[in-house]
Amino acid sequence: MSAENQYNIPQGEDQPSQEPKKVAGMDFVKIYKDLLRHKKLYFKVLPLAFVLAAIYGLSLPNFYSCTVKLSPELTSSRASSGMAALASSFGFNFGQGSGGMGTEALFPTLYPELIKSTDFKTSLFSVPVTIEGKKGTKDRTMTYYDYLTREQKKPWFLAILGAPFKWLSSLFASSKKKQEAKPVNPFRLTTKQDLVVKAINQKVICDVDKKTLVITINVTDQNPLIAATMADTVKNRLQNFITDYRTSKVRVDLEYYRKIYAETKARYEDARQKYAEFVDANQDLILQTVRQKQIDLENEMQLQYNAYTQVAQQLVAAEAKVQEETPAFTTLQSATVPVRKAGPARAKMCLTFVFLAFIGTTAWILYKEGDLMSLFNSSDDEDPTPANPDQAALIQALLNLNSNKG
Repeated sequence: MSAENQYNIPQGEDQPSQEPKKVAGMDFVKIYKDLLRHKKLYFKVLPLAFVLAAIYGLSLPNFYSCTVKLSPELTSSRASSGMAALASSFGFNFGQGSGGMGTEALFPTLYPELIKSTDFKTSLFSVPVTIEGKKGTKDRTMTYYDYLTREQKKPWFLAILGAPFKWLSSLFASSKKKQEAKPVNPFRLTTKQDLVVKAINQKVICDVDKKTLVITINVTDQNPLIAATMADTVKNRLQNFITDYRTSKVRVDLEYYRKIYAETKARYEDARQKYAEFVDANQDLILQTVRQKQIDLENEMQLQYNAYTQVAQQLVAAEAKVQEETPAFTTLQSATVPVRKAGPARAKMCLTFVFLAFIGTTAWILYKEGDLMSLFNSSDDEDPTPANPDQAALIQALLNLNSNKG
């Protein structure tokens, strides 16, 4: 019997440790005591962070949001085109000859890209908007471009930083007015016009649900009336653009048939007039040459009449085709002047500031006390110590006793 079994020394059993628990080299008791020792620092930093967040949040102007939703009514060919566009987003291709994407170049999934285009944004510069007067003041009407460049409120700190630049720009006001008097050229915008285009790009957002093809237009602005006005204007401009695009080919055909119709009608009337005049002038004559000339004029009149009636039918069909190709939209949600503001969320902003200040203060305290380095030290780097000192001493005594007996 060995010495270990003689004294019934348990093997493989952990004895309760007298030291505080550590996890991966971290002493939570020490960390807690260090944080508690610097609690006055929290009482200074957190209220200061809250006050700064409140000042920053109150300096931001309120903004409102207006949302418009449309649903395009697709025919069978357009519906198959939309399905092909949806399938292509998942990596499938139905081909150009299957009545898919080849028959429709502008399907609803491309509407957001259309609204993001510079041509569409610059077309909104001339839209008239109205700022309602308050307390006896009159309403002011101006273009959307002038509103974005003159009537936008900014935080006080940005106003202070931009004051020198505003003073410098006022020195060249005369030259800028001459430059702004020129019509907008989307191919070559000025610096100010480019800034306005970027501002509109952030304010006007269009999104299309790929499953339902519902078009959502969202417009945000500091003025609730202008937000609703621009949302309704963007909706109408988008509908008109899509209508012009969809009916461009059939409208060209319609103008061509109208021109051919006018020409064939004139030729028919001229042939009919010649035939009537010839018959009236040679009514009593029975010569064969006269009869042959009359038959020729009658045949010519009949040919012109057949061409005239055929073109008239094609003209009616072209007019019906224009009506057939004109897209229809169902307004699921119309533009409404918002009553409540959409932002800024000042309460969430203050909580975020306070939370970040708490995290930063805690990290600084742990770094100052040397506890932050313990997070990167693993338990394998520490010196191994016995789990139970009494058990280790007993084992060493037994080993010494066996060595003496030997």
